Amino acid sequence: MFHLIFSLPGLYVVGRFLWPLPWPLHARVGMAVVALLASQYHLFSRMSSGSPFSPEMPRAVVVVLNWAFAALVLLAVFQILTDLAMLVAMAARRQRLAVPGGVRYAIGGAALALAAIGVGQAIRVPALKDVEIEIADLPPQFEGYRLLQLTDLHISRLFDRAWTQAVVDASNALGADLVVVTGDVIDGSVDARRADVAPLAGLRAPDGIYVIPGNHEYFFDYRRWMDHYPVLGFRPLENGHAILARSGARLVLAGVTDLSAPQVGLPGPDLEKALVGAPASLPVILLDHQPRKARRAAARGVALQLSGHTHGGMVLGLDRLLALFNEGFVSGLYRLDGMQLYVNNGTALWPGFALRLGKPAELTRITLRRG
Repeated sequence: MFHLIFSLPGLYVVGRFLWPLPWPLHARVGMAVVALLASQYHLFSRMSSGSPFSPEMPRAVVVVLNWAFAALVLLAVFQILTDLAMLVAMAARRQRLAVPGGVRYAIGGAALALAAIGVGQAIRVPALKDVEIEIADLPPQFEGYRLLQLTDLHISRLFDRAWTQAVVDASNALGADLVVVTGDVIDGSVDARRADVAPLAGLRAPDGIYVIPGNHEYFFDYRRWMDHYPVLGFRPLENGHAILARSGARLVLAGVTDLSAPQVGLPGPDLEKALVGAPASLPVILLDHQPRKARRAAARGVALQLSGHTHGGMVLGLDRLLALFNEGFVSGLYRLDGMQLYVNNGTALWPGFALRLGKPAELTRITLRRG
């Protein structure tokens, strides 16, 4: 079913875009084969690794396949919009009309160009995004405290060792007091990704590096990854918490597991368990990969929740669709019921659809202020 769904854009492009072109039959058949092959990128990934989420192919091949698949999806969208416009025009004129050849070439060229731009935006090392967040009862000693949030790195053949090293170098230059990594660190097994994640051991922050799982950790031997993160110097928070201290003042940093955990028979997110033993009077910063349960955290008195997962929607317009599946939370800062929620666009994104148009990746430096 997974691969059938991803075949649909290719089938639509073949039937509605390619076949009506005034090209020789052999040219249309050849391009149809190319389009259908591009639509099966995730099948090729499964064949290379056993998982559609881990394309174990040379990076250049993964980049090209992402461009081809993205162009196919964009072209399918443009063709659907063109067909809808033609239906409106035919209804208005009450006569049958054909899509002009120039329009087909224009949308085809636009899809190819936008896919190239979008993939280029997706795979670059993200720029810094500074965010200031006020917390009403923040101890004065934590005024100006800086957290660096990394999320959805999806380290893989696409976001490889060189890319990871560049992210680490950029992160260490930001002078953060604390680094938090809010899930989906990898795509691939520990054995496949060992070299690619190795630069993460170079991350530095005075108050340490904390990590929680995202849904992708559960695709690739969750326990081995959570045991490997401490080797890199990360401290996992699996329904647990830590106390941050500065000049006698304290904050609670809590982290929960992912909503997908019960699907593989593992404990799901449990905020109550995460806060067992935490002083009730201290402000709580919660790390939760998915933002969907933010209102529950607000009701529990959490001051700030940091999430990822949505990749910011990746493409303008698509973010509105993804918001429907995430309780309306898809990108940026939200205020709800006395809590603030920051949904990060992601440091990278899934290598199965690496496309960003108008929703850039970010290295997110969050400065805490007293409200």
